[in-house]
Amino acid sequence: MAAEPARSLLLDEIAVAAARLAEAGVDSPRADAEQIAAHVHGVRRGELHRVPDSGFNPRFWDEIARREAREPLQHITGHAYFRYLDLEVGPGVFVPRPETEVMTGWAIDRLREMDVTEPVVADLGTGSGAIALAIAQEVPRSQVHAVESDPLAREWAQRNLTRCADSAPHTAGRVTLHGEDFGQALTALDGTLDLVISNPPYIPWGASVPPEVGEYDPATALWGGTDGMDAVKVVEQAARRLLRPDGLVAVEHGAPQGAAVYWIFAEERGWRDTRNHKDLARRDRFVTAVWPGPQQWEDRRP
Repeated sequence: MAAEPARSLLLDEIAVAAARLAEAGVDSPRADAEQIAAHVHGVRRGELHRVPDSGFNPRFWDEIARREAREPLQHITGHAYFRYLDLEVGPGVFVPRPETEVMTGWAIDRLREMDVTEPVVADLGTGSGAIALAIAQEVPRSQVHAVESDPLAREWAQRNLTRCADSAPHTAGRVTLHGEDFGQALTALDGTLDLVISNPPYIPWGASVPPEVGEYDPATALWGGTDGMDAVKVVEQAARRLLRPDGLVAVEHGAPQGAAVYWIFAEERGWRDTRNHKDLARRDRFVTAVWPGPQQWEDRRP
């Protein structure tokens, strides 16, 4: 009779950990348990089976307990992956989500299509710097202005800029970090930007959110007033000030807010070609529009 294959202590422990995380209400318990195991043992997820029983690190269970208490996975590992970037994140900064990658991909595609040698972009409320760095990385001649008023979040953005400067200096060198409120930011660039992009706070006050969000993401990155539209309206005002004629804006929002954000960027307010866009789950996730320019807007007013 053939001998049974040797069992891996780590893989057995991961199975137990995944069950604990599932019981705690974690959305992706197996994946999170594997990522924590890989982080603790200094290997890739696909290499977990190679960790010998003698190399099992009991710190794994300390980190599983943190995730079981609903601390974000990214705070435990210290990293968040966004498109082609490996970002440092932790307390004080919003953890970038896959939904924002979809909007950023749209922006990158539009910038590549533009007949502009060096497109100029503003990322309003940059947080960790995810959107700004992704655009700088994937649109090689772009100049990106990353605006963040919160000092703690800005420290994380600066850390990621510095980290990127070590590995990709040409990318980091095209991102400028500004410590300003995005409603009044970049006045010297009024009327010149090719694209304004933002993932503003858009959760209505009092809305129910998972513990990973409500207890760990900074409040300034979450709450957008009674209907969640306060910061979106500020972005709209900033975009009409900053954009050149035929410049583009892209703004993320919550899944139920597509119609509300659409009307903030409606033709009646001067915008044109306003569109709702879906995320990977086919939910309304971001709105885009074209700013025709102040003179064209005035000419079209009744």
